[in-house]
Amino acid sequence: MTLLYKSDPERGSAWRALFADQAPDIDFRLWPEVGDPAAVRYLAAWAPTPDVYAGLPNLEILFSVGAGVDQLDLSQVPPSVTVVRMIEPGLTDGMVEYAVFATLALHRHMLDYIDAQRQARWQSIRLMPAATRRVGVMGLGVLGQAVLRRLATFGFPLRGWSRSPHVIDGVDCYAGRDQLPDFLGQCDLLICLLPLTPETRGILCRETFDLLPAGAGLINVGRGGHLVESDLLDALDDGRLSGVVLDVLNSEPPPAAHPFWWHRRILLTPHVASMTRSDTGAAALLDNIRRHQAGQPMQGAIRRDLGY
Repeated sequence: MTLLYKSDPERGSAWRALFADQAPDIDFRLWPEVGDPAAVRYLAAWAPTPDVYAGLPNLEILFSVGAGVDQLDLSQVPPSVTVVRMIEPGLTDGMVEYAVFATLALHRHMLDYIDAQRQARWQSIRLMPAATRRVGVMGLGVLGQAVLRRLATFGFPLRGWSRSPHVIDGVDCYAGRDQLPDFLGQCDLLICLLPLTPETRGILCRETFDLLPAGAGLINVGRGGHLVESDLLDALDDGRLSGVVLDVLNSEPPPAAHPFWWHRRILLTPHVASMTRSDTGAAALLDNIRRHQAGQPMQGAIRRDLGY
């Protein structure tokens, strides 16, 4: 059987070496060297075009090389093909590191101190204990729960919100649109880790910002499509939001004239919060293939009706 890889070539070469060592029974192919198209049962890719599927008549599984699947047009993926998102320790560890960094940056007023440094101004800001700063996470999947576990070690009061109900030790959990206002009203810092679906697109908007406590902070490590950028700028300008950390945007990179580049209340990073690692990513992919071969459930298999 054949696994076809169509994404970053450097990572693909590393994955091919690992498969050659640990799974010689699987023919690992790097696009465009497809070999016999009829032998390809597995495709690991970021955003393949419909013609790729059309050329693989026996494709069974599409593995996303990222944590999400919103980059895929699921309507173009053949109904017979199972779609699996990447769940691997490297992705989780990276997201936890970034979320902690961003939370502490806003909590400890780093945007203010960066601004003061640029103005050669030496001025302290009174420290607010973590126990008095409420942190809320939107999205309670693998990444969201890992972030909450780490943030708990700092003593932040924690809230969580998702589409469906969850029970998480030490976290006040909310679910569904009806409970969203109550959740938002208790978030001094809001972290978006939602999957991007038609229901969550544009959820970081004027209505959401109005429900947050005055002067709240925002961290978006979900997708750029979650954010209504003009509403964010308005909320920063009138003080409803005090600071923002953004790792994802609608257009990446943004145009040179985009106001996010220069805004003193925005810390912008180039979609680096979490990246699939070569070693742990390949191991997770191979584990899922072995699960499929053994007739066992795969980690990260999505429900198409939900989009994640």
